[in-house]
Amino acid sequence: MKKILLTIAAGFTSLLSFSQDIDKIINAAEVERIEKILSADDMQGRKTFTPGIDKAADFIASEFTKSKLGFWGNNNSYFQQINMVKAKTLELNGKLDTLTLTSLNTAVNTSLPDLHIHDMSSYKLIVVKKEDEFNKVVYPLTQSGTNAIVLIDSFHINRFKRINWVTGRDKFSSPGTQVFILTNITAPASFQMHSKSEISQSSLKNVVGVIPGKSKKDEYVIFSSHYDHLGIGKPDAKGDSIYNGANDDAAGTTAVMMLAKYFSEVKNNERTLIFVAFTAEEIGGYGSRYFSKQLNPDKVMAMFNIEMIGTTSKWGTNSAYITGYEKSDMGKILQANLTGSRFKFEPDPYPKQNLFYRSDNATLAELGVPAHTISTSKMEEAPNNEPNYHKQSDEISTLDMNNMAEIIKAIAISSKTIVSGKDTPTRVEKGKE
Repeated sequence: MKKILLTIAAGFTSLLSFSQDIDKIINAAEVERIEKILSADDMQGRKTFTPGIDKAADFIASEFTKSKLGFWGNNNSYFQQINMVKAKTLELNGKLDTLTLTSLNTAVNTSLPDLHIHDMSSYKLIVVKKEDEFNKVVYPLTQSGTNAIVLIDSFHINRFKRINWVTGRDKFSSPGTQVFILTNITAPASFQMHSKSEISQSSLKNVVGVIPGKSKKDEYVIFSSHYDHLGIGKPDAKGDSIYNGANDDAAGTTAVMMLAKYFSEVKNNERTLIFVAFTAEEIGGYGSRYFSKQLNPDKVMAMFNIEMIGTTSKWGTNSAYITGYEKSDMGKILQANLTGSRFKFEPDPYPKQNLFYRSDNATLAELGVPAHTISTSKMEEAPNNEPNYHKQSDEISTLDMNNMAEIIKAIAISSKTIVSGKDTPTRVEKGKE
């Protein structure tokens, strides 16, 4: 018994010493410094395709420079450029057997300004039946390179109405073309179509920094967040038009920047650490989806995605939850590394919200990576939800700086055996949403 008590005491002393060292780097004052800048009015709500988000990206890159992070892959800066394309249909005509094609029953997803289809010989025919899961069949196609004619049962008319909006919004440029048609025809004998579109191109950027591993350079541990938000909108009752996004997700981005600084100073990572601030989460998760495609998922040992940690969780201070807790043993590893501390990681208490697949961890999780989001945000029905979520009132004054610092320290401490290569979380089952 005496030996056991001495062991526990030694572990607690080690954790306490660890905490004292970490306090010099991760503390409430530093949290507040970064949060003030990211959520300031002059960032204009960090909306994609605006000067505000570019200003935020420059600030994040400057902090990565101070932390002496390396560049990712073949990049010559911290910016990972993402090319996007938007297609606005100007003219559309054609026939599916005797059905006349119009914008009311047809949506075209293409990067071609002038599209002619004379028959179906070069296109895959896909039929979405009444009983099929619309979202799982249709939306993945819009980001694929497949040439397809997609016939959708009229039962899905309400979902189909969103397709024109989805196909006309910003998306990755794809060599594939898909034509979605609302119809009860399932085996057409003939098809021809002509469409003209106005094509515009734009670019986005993730901000990515790296600390190379010592003995396990080809094994990656990712710390991520998204730095975009909603921008400027209609003034609220107080006349405030700026969605500052202090909690969503300047809070997570602050954590990533501080973790980058911490690990760059302690220099104890055997695995390569990647720190990434994703763009365009609010408009479709394009930043994380693009980033995930540049990686071999088998080399990613773990992903710590950090989202909205500025307010206290439903359990109070010194706690946070992990989405998809049951899908790998990563949460158990983190908690074991916090033995002797007051901090507790809990399983996601909002399973009905499907949070595991609603943030930037989703793409890598679907590929089998133990990629989890850490959050404190209350995602319940009012009045027990986050009162400032996606509102102009999401400002720094609503956040708890001391608790944020404790959460960031807990992430740093709990990740130590994964960063060192001692522990490897079990994989998530692929493609299970």
